Amino acid sequence: MRTWLRSCFAAVTVSATLVATGLPAAACGEDDKPAVPAARTPGDPGAIKNVKAVGSVPDAAGAISVNFLDYGRRDVMVVSGEFGLKVYDLTKNPAAPKLVGQVSLPGLWETEDTEVDPDRKLVFLSRDPRAFGGTTHTGESGIYVVDVSKPEAPAILSYTKVPAGHTTSCVDGCRYLWTGGPAKADDQPADWGGRPIWVTDVRDPRHPKVNPQPIELARNDGKTDYVHDVQVDGDGVAWVSGRGGVRGYWTNGVHRDPLTNKVRRATAHEPIPYAGGGIAETAAPSRFMHNSFHPAGHRIGDGAWRGQDLIYATEENFVDGCAGDGVLTISSLKGSYHGEGWRSTPEQPFRLQSVGTWGVNGQEGSDPASDDCSAHYFDVRGKVLVQSFYAQGTRFLDVSDPTNPRQIAYYRPGDASAWAPYWHGKYVYVADNARGIDILQLTK
Repeated sequence: MRTWLRSCFAAVTVSATLVATGLPAAACGEDDKPAVPAARTPGDPGAIKNVKAVGSVPDAAGAISVNFLDYGRRDVMVVSGEFGLKVYDLTKNPAAPKLVGQVSLPGLWETEDTEVDPDRKLVFLSRDPRAFGGTTHTGESGIYVVDVSKPEAPAILSYTKVPAGHTTSCVDGCRYLWTGGPAKADDQPADWGGRPIWVTDVRDPRHPKVNPQPIELARNDGKTDYVHDVQVDGDGVAWVSGRGGVRGYWTNGVHRDPLTNKVRRATAHEPIPYAGGGIAETAAPSRFMHNSFHPAGHRIGDGAWRGQDLIYATEENFVDGCAGDGVLTISSLKGSYHGEGWRSTPEQPFRLQSVGTWGVNGQEGSDPASDDCSAHYFDVRGKVLVQSFYAQGTRFLDVSDPTNPRQIAYYRPGDASAWAPYWHGKYVYVADNARGIDILQLTK
């Protein structure tokens, strides 16, 4: 028996016969919404265009995230999910992953966008307070550090309690982790809208050290709010997404701090603001930004936006039906390099200029009977962005014109619950919470 729940704040109850899996149930930011079955067309066969399914991993059902490790002559995929961690060898045939090892943690939640240290061969699993039957109010959150130096024998090196636990991300070369979300616990400040970031020193992975003082406070027009995810770009800037927008930080090197106008050294514990801020309400009404991407070199766009500094971000938001559900947003960082996003207030709000948006509602290949249309994780290679849209499957977009993202391919099985796609080699590996892993290849 499988109960469909929204991914952001849905309560999770796991037992031998009941597994909570993900489809988001109302506007993200609401705590513990009731389960809402996804509306689907009976017998819907799905839809596919310009993409071929070359393989699948059904034994990874419950998958939430995928990552990869290079062992020289060996290519390995790690999959995190409600089962814990599974390790697959891709070396002989990347379209037919072979299970070689696992760490069993049935009931783990949520492990979104699980990160790895490619040098030390470590995997960092984020424990949400709703894991193992807990709640956001009183549940325990933390980080598991898993050693996968031997793919056949992955082992937990340490587990550390952290006041946040929805996602955990590497910064500064995986010497430190930034962990954020979800909704605040009962023992956290009443005026918080959600959990900010706690920094964990994992230079000694057997003995992680958590800094008791959180960072990335006052992110939502001066209010401390829910941090959902962190992505580090090719220049080393850590982009923090959550309620209130997307803000980027230097975590190492010497830079001018735009808030003090003084030059200082950035660290993971005391980062220096770079750019970013709130997303315009016309582009993302909820302003709950799930994850983001900042292209190194700033040169995805053609035409008038060639060479411009753009930030790509996903709004995760759900309303009745699909028309108002969360979208992919593209915004300009122009005018945000001097701390404007950190000085924003309700009285004098700062918003990034919206360049373009794309939503799956009404698009070719969509199931009109489904009410699950929010954008979720995405990945970018060149001018092609691939993105998961839950029951609406995986969509490939040409973003060479950021003002007009254009769908070029899609893969929507009738039972899709697509959470996150990842480019790797010539394939895209999709973590589908119901189906396991789908392995796709563009054909045009």
